[in-house]
Amino acid sequence: MNKNSDVISSLEAVQARRYAGRDEARPDAIARQHALGKLSARERIALLLDDGRFEESGALVEPGRDTFDTEDLQAPGDGVITGFGQIEGRPAAICAFDFTIVGGSNGARAEYKVLRLTAQCLQHGYPLVMLLDGGGHRIQEGLDSRHFARGTPMFQTFADLSGWVPVVAAVMGPGFAGPSNFAALADFVVMVEKTSTMGIAGPALVKAATGEDATKDELGGAAVQVDQAGIADMVAADDAAALGLIRHYLSYLPSNASKAPPIVNTGDPADRREDALLAIVPENSRRAFDMRKIITMIADTGSVFEIKPTYAKNILTGFCRMDGRVVGYIANQPMHIGGTLTAAACEKGAHFISLCDAFGIALLYLIDVPGFMVGSMAERTGLARRSGRLIFELGQATVPRISVVIRKGYGLAYVAMAGGRSFDADLCVAWPTAEICAMSVEGAVDVAYRKAIEHASDPAAHRTALIDRFRSQLGSLRAVEAYGIDDVIDPRDTRSAIITALSRTGDRKMALARSPRKHPISPC
Repeated sequence: MNKNSDVISSLEAVQARRYAGRDEARPDAIARQHALGKLSARERIALLLDDGRFEESGALVEPGRDTFDTEDLQAPGDGVITGFGQIEGRPAAICAFDFTIVGGSNGARAEYKVLRLTAQCLQHGYPLVMLLDGGGHRIQEGLDSRHFARGTPMFQTFADLSGWVPVVAAVMGPGFAGPSNFAALADFVVMVEKTSTMGIAGPALVKAATGEDATKDELGGAAVQVDQAGIADMVAADDAAALGLIRHYLSYLPSNASKAPPIVNTGDPADRREDALLAIVPENSRRAFDMRKIITMIADTGSVFEIKPTYAKNILTGFCRMDGRVVGYIANQPMHIGGTLTAAACEKGAHFISLCDAFGIALLYLIDVPGFMVGSMAERTGLARRSGRLIFELGQATVPRISVVIRKGYGLAYVAMAGGRSFDADLCVAWPTAEICAMSVEGAVDVAYRKAIEHASDPAAHRTALIDRFRSQLGSLRAVEAYGIDDVIDPRDTRSAIITALSRTGDRKMALARSPRKHPISPC
């Protein structure tokens, strides 16, 4: 009886400690979290996972309490919840930083929990989802060299995970410092409108270090980090919407790079034709049209998932399905600065190419590009180097790629968009509306024929005649004559042409030994 009593007593102690980390043990803290418009960490996990089922690891962990001002610290789980569950029937690893426990700060033992979780991701090929809400590394431990001198292997681990498993971050509250560093190494980042922030340092530290007075939203609100900096990919209206975006994003990706992306039977006929495609490109090449409409019409119905929709709006990136197969699209958007490629657009495109290549997702290019941005402002953005990275990532990619020239295919930007034979596209076709050349005809004529135009009896008429003559050589039929592209297609057949090409390609192209180098160096 005494032995049984000891076991029961021990179990009661275990249950008491486990209960301390539950929401119901801290009703006032949870109420404050809800008042801020946020779900609790455990509520978020329940919404993210299938049926809310969660296998927790480390629930009974306590903080170290071995440095100044931590002797009486109460932090169940050391402020971080870690464990495993299923998303769309596939295993995933979850770590959620709990803002209701010491402001979501984490100590050394919480770090061990996250490292253990990421080790499982590496070994078994699980996606990692981080739900970030809090202050990062706990200040008291950070101000003790016993703790901080060793640094952390966390970022090496994130580097190891990159390209092996999908890494996703949702910034769902304060996210300055450590959480932003975690998110910066994720493949896909979501912020929540009005409640989340990201950045290297928050207002208090910025004020102390530089004297600058800035609000948290001015430093790192969604308008800054999603729309202007592109550090985060999307902004959600609330926690539930953010978790829905994560589930949707992961539905396009394999669990790890050794597997193929999931194929879904969408029920959309492969030979479906859209008559509206015949009239979507304006006769006047200076008039814009919405490339999103073309993407929507040629993709499987309801399958388009755009990534970074509010950042670098002159280029569109995202996933869609073609006859159930996942495709990553990169498309110029004439509605914004004519689809001209800027430094931000190049960064956006380059990262997306790398993402698709990591997980065996074929690339689809829809081209209407008048060139790279020019001028002193463009040069100050480092466009020459950024454009190099866009080209470099395409050259390194091993997945199939298809290019469709919708209208303008001008200059090096055409090459950077996988135009023609530049990067061994598995299919390169053009619509009858295509114009392909080395640069804008008007600009080229003004440069090459300036003197001839000046000395002509009627300069304006001579300039117009030259432009018309050169423009007559830019059409798609002339492009296919010399086999620079594979075919000129009826716009209504775009969908079936892409699907047919994809049906004869695998997830990867066979590697060709072009050089003996061991590891290529990406332009930064």
